[in-house]
Amino acid sequence: MKYLNKVLSKKLPQLKLQDSDLGNIGLVLVNGKKVTFEEFSKMENLKVKGDLDLEGTAITELPSGLTVGGYLNLRKSKIKELPSGLTVGGDLYLNRTAIKELPSGLEVGGNLDLMGSKIKELPAGLTVGGDLDLDGTAIKELPSGLTVGGYLYLGRTAIKELPSGLKVGGYLDLEGTAIKELPSGLTVGGDLYLRETAIKELPEDLKVKGEIRISSEMKKTFNAGRFKSKIKVR
Repeated sequence: MKYLNKVLSKKLPQLKLQDSDLGNIGLVLVNGKKVTFEEFSKMENLKVKGDLDLEGTAITELPSGLTVGGYLNLRKSKIKELPSGLTVGGDLYLNRTAIKELPSGLEVGGNLDLMGSKIKELPAGLTVGGDLDLDGTAIKELPSGLTVGGYLYLGRTAIKELPSGLKVGGYLDLEGTAIKELPSGLTVGGDLYLRETAIKELPEDLKVKGEIRISSEMKKTFNAGRFKSKIKVR
């Protein structure tokens, strides 16, 4: 059974757990040394140069101040909370975990996949460099200062309003949500999906680089204003 791909650096180990059965072994290989899950959890301010894949393992705690240069995969793991000071340079996968909240100061350089997770609230000032998928979560509102570099998907959520000044680098999908109006200062780098919403007009200071997509049922009551050339009806 393979424990990892290889150690790239003595100071910055790459942890690549390839087999979900490692959770039954209770060991992690760090800098060529086998350590128990308990020992691993106490390695404060550990810097991992590559990916850290803990899917399906029995590990219950991550070290505080952990920095992962690649992706961090916690799907189906036993971890119930994330440590303070966590920084992930790549994607962060939290779906199918018992984690219910995100720590303040969390930084994710890639995608943050919360689809179907138990997360109920996002921390203020959260920055996601890639996509943020909240599909099927219990999250009811977005925090102030939220910045998403990729797309933001809010389908099947109870979110009813967006924070002012929200910036989304990719597309923003509000289809089927209870959102009735858009906030001031909204910036969308891709398409804006408004199908099956009660939104009837757009704020004057709205910035959308892509198309604005609405459903045919919305066409009669929708006031596109200066955005008529961007409207696309399904």
